[in-house]
Amino acid sequence: MNFVENLNELGLSPVNTLIGSASELYQLPYEIACKFKGEVIAENFKMHYKKNDFYRDACEKKGVSPEEVNGFNDLHKIPLIPVGTFKQCDSHLLLTSKMNEIEFEMRSTGTSGIPSVSRRDFKTMDNATDGIIKMYREFFKISRGMGLFLFPPTEEMPEMGMVKVLNVFAGLFDGSVNLVKKVSFNPQEAVERLTSWEGMHTRHIVGPPFLIHRLLKYLMDNDLKLSLDNNSFIVTLGGWKRFTGQQISREEFNRRCEEFLGVKQENVRDMYGLVETNMLGIECNHHKKHIPPWIHISIRNPKNVLEEVKPGERGVIAIYDATSTSYPGFILTEDVGYIYSDHHCSCGRTGQMLHYISRLPGVEVGCCAINLEKYIEENEQRIAEKAGEMEHV
Repeated sequence: MNFVENLNELGLSPVNTLIGSASELYQLPYEIACKFKGEVIAENFKMHYKKNDFYRDACEKKGVSPEEVNGFNDLHKIPLIPVGTFKQCDSHLLLTSKMNEIEFEMRSTGTSGIPSVSRRDFKTMDNATDGIIKMYREFFKISRGMGLFLFPPTEEMPEMGMVKVLNVFAGLFDGSVNLVKKVSFNPQEAVERLTSWEGMHTRHIVGPPFLIHRLLKYLMDNDLKLSLDNNSFIVTLGGWKRFTGQQISREEFNRRCEEFLGVKQENVRDMYGLVETNMLGIECNHHKKHIPPWIHISIRNPKNVLEEVKPGERGVIAIYDATSTSYPGFILTEDVGYIYSDHHCSCGRTGQMLHYISRLPGVEVGCCAINLEKYIEENEQRIAEKAGEMEHV
């Protein structure tokens, strides 16, 4: 009897056990942690194969059956769902759950304007929420302070994945404020808020890189420098390429956060995730993105995505997510990256660590952050044009 069977016999959830034991799993020998997550993902695959006609048909066409997937060494055999499938009008066919069991729809719209829709039932939402909070606590240990949120409040964009995930931080702070309202951002207001909290709270900044980059540019242009607190974090999510195609330099970004905001570079942390999965890879103080112990990353050959490449080699990122019960969370992304060949990090944790590089060449550049930046730029342009018209009246 394996790990999963033992817990199932006790009436316990293997996935929830892994989530609750994240800190301990990061300290285990890599092979043992892999054994646990391999069994949990294999069980999740078998559940979807049994209950999902659409996915089972895809598996049969590839000649893969549940008997062939029993643990970690078999995970690469599990058929992947191309992430673009979630943009198709018949994406509901991906569901293992019934439509009336869906609790929440999360969306991400790229520059094409076609939304990627991922539907989550109550169990998937439970797993996602538990996993995100656990990862936040593991890597930030935040329970106090004030959060300056450089993204819209959820009431303005309730289905945007980035907004939903980042807003989970709100419950960990003493208080927070969203400064992007009605699709506009005023950096001067951000400076005033941060200054007003000085000496009373530890100050943190959370948001997509392009908006924090805007704040830094405002400080530079106005020859201003702030000095946040010893334990302040700057946390980013959403990618480093702007909707214009311009790339934000991560190294320069880190240096400017230290110079103009007074935040140690080791406390400038980026995260990686997709709307279509419940995974959130979070950087440690050595700027390596740690994969949750209940998630597996497989890097595929761009010329043949059925072929897995070795750790250290770059390729297409594939994600195996054991927390999804509403649809198979086995996603072939359109992102390029690699897994570090050394599974032991200087921060003391073991496990997979991901280095994200870029989108695949020729793939539409689109994500929540890019879409939000496009909205803000267009909105500010309309406001400026309207102001110009008023001046000529």
